Parts: sequence; C-alpha cells; structure tokens
Amino acid sequence: QVQFAESGGGVVQPGGSLRLSCVASGFGFSEFSAKWVRQAPGKEPECISVVNPRDDIIKYADSVKGRFTASRDNANSTVFLQMDTLKPGETALYYCRHGGNIRIARPPEPGRGTQVAVRS
Repeated sequence: QVQFAESGGGVVQPGGSLRLSCVASGFGFSEFSAKWVRQAPGKEPECISVVNPRDDIIKYADSVKGRFTASRDNANSTVFLQMDTLKPGETALYYCRHGGNIRIARPPEPGRGTQVAVRS
C-alpha cells in the first residue's frame, strides 16, 4: 500500500522558514519522481515542486521559484521541502505524492499532509 507521512509544518511569521519532510512507503521510491503539492483553503491544489529520481532535475512552480528548495534522500525514502521567505498567502495544507508532472495536482486524501500557517 502506497503511503506518505508528511511532517514539519507549523505557524511561521511572514518572511520565515520551514522545512517539510515526507517519508514514503509501499513502493519503489527511488524509481519515481516525487512532488510537493499544496492546497490553500477554498482553492484548487497546486503542485509546487517535482524532484526526479536521481535528485538532479528539480522543477518549481513560478510562485515558489527562488524561495523553495526541494530535495530527496532515496536511502530513507524521504523528500524534503525547504521553504524560505514565506508569504501569508502560502498558508495551506502541504503534502507529497509520487509522479513527475508538475501540472497535475490531485487533492489530498483525508488525514494527509502537514499544515503550514503564515501569519504575524
């Protein structure tokens, strides 16, 4: 059974930083690209980064380019998202998936994700 366990969310002030982690299980993690997706209240999900299996090709949505850094540790089936210079509009539920298409962002299953709140 494919499973993901996200962590690292919390409350941060505008301009602050957080580092998210996602541990995957139930499939060959090192064979697949991994993506981070976020869904803000009342909005559609947005895929914000995709990391290829070798961790040498990383794509970002324009909304986070230059501020967020994605990476992965295949030995521990984990993908990371370093988020810097966070903005209030980036309050959302953040979750990960496997897959390489940055244009695809499916909603999370119940109980998935880690909540990030950016506020003063």
